[in-house]
Amino acid sequence: MPVPRSPLHGRTAVVTGAARGLGAAMAQDLTARGAKVALIGREESTLARVRDTLPGAARCWSVDVTDDEGMARAAAEIRAVLGPPSVVVANAGVAEGGPFSESDPRVWRRVVEVNLIGSAITARTFLADLFDTHGYFLQVASLASIGAAPMMSAYCASKAGAESFAHALRAEVAHRRVGVGIAYINWTDTDMIRDADRYAVLRELRGHMPPPARKVYPVAQVAGRLVTAIERRRPSVYMPRWLRATQLVRAAMPPVVTMLSRRELPRLAASTPFETTGLLGAGGRADQAGSSTTRS
Repeated sequence: MPVPRSPLHGRTAVVTGAARGLGAAMAQDLTARGAKVALIGREESTLARVRDTLPGAARCWSVDVTDDEGMARAAAEIRAVLGPPSVVVANAGVAEGGPFSESDPRVWRRVVEVNLIGSAITARTFLADLFDTHGYFLQVASLASIGAAPMMSAYCASKAGAESFAHALRAEVAHRRVGVGIAYINWTDTDMIRDADRYAVLRELRGHMPPPARKVYPVAQVAGRLVTAIERRRPSVYMPRWLRATQLVRAAMPPVVTMLSRRELPRLAASTPFETTGLLGAGGRADQAGSSTTRS
């Protein structure tokens, strides 16, 4: 019996944060299902290496998702080369950890700019195309959108904002036959998470979560789940599936987190002083280097 062709076959998909990690894995899965993929990220050479490994049609554009004009130029080229997008994945994200009181204001602000404002710019840039194609926008969020954690204030604030933005956008464009989905993901095996484990404050944060919540999932598994949700135009997707249950208890989570933090943080600080991490992972370091070059 022939295998049904994916509804993504021949469609153009845009993936931000595609130089590595989840974005690169989603690009791999999208091209395997027949989509033409536009890879967007800040690292031209790394994007090109990802492009060269993909099994189907793909092109890459080096642009900062917080740059309105740069994103508009990239979008015009994507339309000309690959055709108007039917799928847009706002995946670009950075993270930092450590006490808010000691955080670098520029780094803290950058996390919010990339994760929240960058997602909004991505949506604004491609929304006219999605209107024309009756397409689908996927906002990559996090368990941090549902339950905030200490020592991750910028990341939690930005992901909660991105979730709220996606809900508002969904209601606004539903009558235009554009779907908006939110991906809630937990710990995924990317360089960002591996880098986080080098810092005691973040390693302990994950270590004190319930066993199911501290598990790290293979990036290909997470990417496959999200791409299947894109095929089905899901309003939400949870990886792992049990994350859906946290929606039922999210109102109770802040006081529980506060109670545990009041007990555990002094003990942890006594053994290992907390420190700020800066932007995490190779992607974070590349972003920081790019931002420094822009400022200079």
